Amino acid sequence: MDPQNRTVNENVNENVNEIANGNEPKNGNESEAAAPKRRKPSLAEDVFDIFECFVFSLCIVFLLFSCITRICIVDGQSMDDTLADGQKLIVSRLAGAPERGDIVVFHETGSYFNEPLVKRVIATEGEYVDIRAEGDRLVVTVYDSDMQNPVVLTEDYACYKDRLNVNTVHDYPVRVPEGCLFVMGDNRNHSTDSRSALVGFVDCRRVLGTLLLRLTPFSEFGPVD
Repeated sequence: MDPQNRTVNENVNENVNEIANGNEPKNGNESEAAAPKRRKPSLAEDVFDIFECFVFSLCIVFLLFSCITRICIVDGQSMDDTLADGQKLIVSRLAGAPERGDIVVFHETGSYFNEPLVKRVIATEGEYVDIRAEGDRLVVTVYDSDMQNPVVLTEDYACYKDRLNVNTVHDYPVRVPEGCLFVMGDNRNHSTDSRSALVGFVDCRRVLGTLLLRLTPFSEFGPVD
């Protein structure tokens, strides 16, 4: 008898016997060794996978803050009562060019200020700024590049503590040079800003970002007007 036919007959007989015994017939592949089952990951491997995902997410957050935003700390009282000394801020580099009323953080390279400064934008390049004292307050007026269309700023945020003691180097009205900003602290009587020779007009290239959120204290977390 042909060996192949003998194997087929043996398999048929084996299946007949299995059926007679009440068992399911075997197919031809069951005679081969069963394939090994997939090993279940251990607890240590699961923990490592979670840790790996955490580290990856942390790197993404770090890159996001490094390239798009940064955290700055208010140093001093020049932005009272809007911002207090020691508060942490999140500033954005993608907010576009600073506009009048924005709060910006900038660094004056070469000055005696070691930390970034936080001030409010009063006027942008090409505009004219006029500052006049009326009693114990300042009236700030901004004109366009043609010295037309005066806008008297409504500064509900301005704070006047004690008496005015800020020296100015400008003869008002003064024009803001191209690529620069005119900034002031909200605490008008205690702010070294664009009125002073120590700061002057702020080069836009020195701006680190526009205020996005107040980070601390957490009870005041959120946008700032």
